[in-house]
Amino acid sequence: MKANVLSIVLGGGRGTRLFPLTYSRSKPAVPIAGKYRLVDIPISNCLNSGYNKIMVLTQFNSASLNSHIKNSYHFDIFSRGFVDILAAEQNVDDESWYQGTADAVRQSMKHMNKYDYDYVLILSGDQLYQMDFRELLDFHCKNEGDITIATIPVNAKDAPGFGILKSDEEGNITSFIEKPSSDILGEWKSEVSEKSRNEGKEYLASMGIYVFNKNVLKKLFEENDGDDFGKDLIPASIGNLTTLSFQYEGYWTDIGTIDSFYEANLDLCQDFPKFNLFSTSPIYTRARMLPPSKILGSYVSKAIFGDGCIVMADKIENSIIGNRTRIDRGSTIVNSYVMGADYYQDTEEIISHDRAGKPNLGIGKYVYIDKAIIDKNCYIGDNVRIIGGKHLPDGDYDTHSIKDGIVVLKKGAVIQPGTHIGG
Repeated sequence: MKANVLSIVLGGGRGTRLFPLTYSRSKPAVPIAGKYRLVDIPISNCLNSGYNKIMVLTQFNSASLNSHIKNSYHFDIFSRGFVDILAAEQNVDDESWYQGTADAVRQSMKHMNKYDYDYVLILSGDQLYQMDFRELLDFHCKNEGDITIATIPVNAKDAPGFGILKSDEEGNITSFIEKPSSDILGEWKSEVSEKSRNEGKEYLASMGIYVFNKNVLKKLFEENDGDDFGKDLIPASIGNLTTLSFQYEGYWTDIGTIDSFYEANLDLCQDFPKFNLFSTSPIYTRARMLPPSKILGSYVSKAIFGDGCIVMADKIENSIIGNRTRIDRGSTIVNSYVMGADYYQDTEEIISHDRAGKPNLGIGKYVYIDKAIIDKNCYIGDNVRIIGGKHLPDGDYDTHSIKDGIVVLKKGAVIQPGTHIGG
């Protein structure tokens, strides 16, 4: 069935749990896998599913996200497809900014009315997964749903961080609770596949992916002034509307913390990663006219390189090296994500910095980095050591933060030669 779908990608809130990566950018704009942004995931899933009417709602730190979308997604003049940015706005009727997921969509309805659509597909901009949304829409239509929530089985450890629901044998959701405490979890076990049950995943969690019939969504907004789908509109719909659970068994992770971001990225370096970048469903992003990466005399194992890198390091292992990264000789990068740079440093400036003993853009000579995230445009001098570990307490400093034992160098940080961080 060819459904007439308008897709809404939510740009997210302040992203405080991903600080300092979200200090100057929104969550969906955070770079992943060396060359993409998180927002590329839901947009690519939509395009690969044949749904090319996409709106991205933005609010906090949206400049880099807006720029990325503007420079990445273009359709020819004969296509009706688009990826439009819809920024939060004040007007004569409402001076408030978005107060939650539902409020963001509610305030955007006046702009959505100019498009022809029958279903609204609502997505988060900060998740990592590959899903054919046509299967979700087929399930929704076949079962005559008013609302369908994509759900995924999770274990008891992860369940308190999600909206948890129960459904009957036909997939009708019978009850829903937002982020339940551990002491009541036993009441919320659901029927899941044998594979999930064997893995201890017996709780159905909302993925934050929703399908609404167009008229149902409009009616909900007229009758319910709640600001959030998970806290307000979804619980109010159960028992009153046909609210369905679509169980998804593939890989999915919510990039909500530094630890989850770090683990999801480094997993991409493994022989058989959970998220397959090399599938027949491509991840789309900005096409940069960069040269191929150049690697000179380095030992490399389980590493991913972006474009335009110049690498003279001794060793790169279990790490991601982003676009335009420059790593000088004698350096070692292990278990780390180096995001790269937005520009190249001028050759004359490099020579001048070398003479003055100042750090250059990228990673200098004889640097050792382990269990770290190096944000973009960092200047790391010679003989620097950056070593993370679970023994390190969380903290925020001028040039870096430490979260869950991971050292996160801030965007544009300058680390003087001989500096030791962590260890």
